Amino acid sequence: MSASKPRAALFDMDRTLVRKETASLYVRYLRDIGEASTFDLLKTFYWVGQYTLGLLDAEGIAEKALAPLSGTPESTLVTRCEDWFGKYVERHVADAGRRAVKRHKEAGDVCAIVTGATKYAARPLAERLEIEHVVGTELEIDARGHFTGRAERPLCLGVGKVRRAEALATRLGFALEESTFYSDSVTDVPLLERVAAPIAVNPDPRLERLARQRGWRIERW
Repeated sequence: MSASKPRAALFDMDRTLVRKETASLYVRYLRDIGEASTFDLLKTFYWVGQYTLGLLDAEGIAEKALAPLSGTPESTLVTRCEDWFGKYVERHVADAGRRAVKRHKEAGDVCAIVTGATKYAARPLAERLEIEHVVGTELEIDARGHFTGRAERPLCLGVGKVRRAEALATRLGFALEESTFYSDSVTDVPLLERVAAPIAVNPDPRLERLARQRGWRIERW
């Protein structure tokens, strides 16, 4: 490693730093404040199951899931996500994840959350763990500061997550090939394959099988 370049530790959010899958937690929150129905929650469970099995049309689902945000001020989502995180998510933050972040920070590593979720969902977690950088799916915002109901491409999933992580690496001056990445999902294999230290955390069955085949470290948080 070049002495002039920092190391980086990249962390997935769902089922990694947070032991739960946060999309369904958010829809539970919306249901409880009267902004979503039980049907919406069941639909989210179905989508999450499809994603876990690798059967999800991510772009199609993102289009459907984000459409209701059209016309919503960005500030509204920021406030909602902070309230949601404190009430529904914070209790599920993994203690082992907190310790891993602390170790990397003490070692002087750049730490970043790299997630398929939006920065609005991930920012409260980053603030609690004192992680400065968040890479996630970006949402389009119009000139008034309102969401259009669409996501910017690429989504922060699969190869799109690699591209967004590469942009962060370029901006901060670290190399993905010298980094660590913690993830639970087989959909993150493209990024796991790029880093020096791929670590499978609470891996789904397909990622666990692959991690064992390739000798990647497996951790339970």
